[in-house]
Amino acid sequence: MPRANIHVRKQPQGFVPGVLRVRYIVVRQDNLWLIKFDGEEYGPYNSEREAMLFAVEAAHALGRQGEPTQVLLLDESGAVHPEWTYGIDSYPPRY
Repeated sequence: MPRANIHVRKQPQGFVPGVLRVRYIVVRQDNLWLIKFDGEEYGPYNSEREAMLFAVEAAHALGRQGEPTQVLLLDESGAVHPEWTYGIDSYPPRY
């Protein structure tokens, strides 16, 4: 699996300086989609959309408990893209 691109030149959408967020990472492995969270893998899911919806649902539930949360997409090149951030993006998401 490619390594994540940690050299970000501009602030991604949803980036709030000084806020550490609990992150749910949606990633494709072979032909299935997984959610990585807190050192565990959840799934598999049949599509990116399905995995995103489950990740946002979980992130929203944790966000309602006071935790700043975010859902990220890890693409095939290893780049990380913020897809949904609690308190910034609409809920339910429009996927």
